[in-house]
Amino acid sequence: MKRLHLIISGRVQGVFFRHNTNKIANKLGLTGFVRNLGNGCVEIIAEGNEEKLKELIAFCRKGPENSSIDDVKIQYEEAKNEFNTFSVKY
Repeated sequence: MKRLHLIISGRVQGVFFRHNTNKIANKLGLTGFVRNLGNGCVEIIAEGNEEKLKELIAFCRKGPENSSIDDVKIQYEEAKNEFNTFSVKY
């Protein structure tokens, strides 16, 4: 079990990035959240199996239709087991 902290920059707000991330993370059985940041980036905190986290990273590098990814900052951490589900934070 690992924890993943991602910051995705580019055209990632207003293109259903959070919605699609939530859908994929739930399908992968991950917990955590996705949210927009004030600087135009998207932040993701996710916990789960390392292979499933890698699948989430692969999605984030591509993004949903109409998005344009400039950069994905990736940081692995120790899992804190603080989430029961994966959700969109507003």
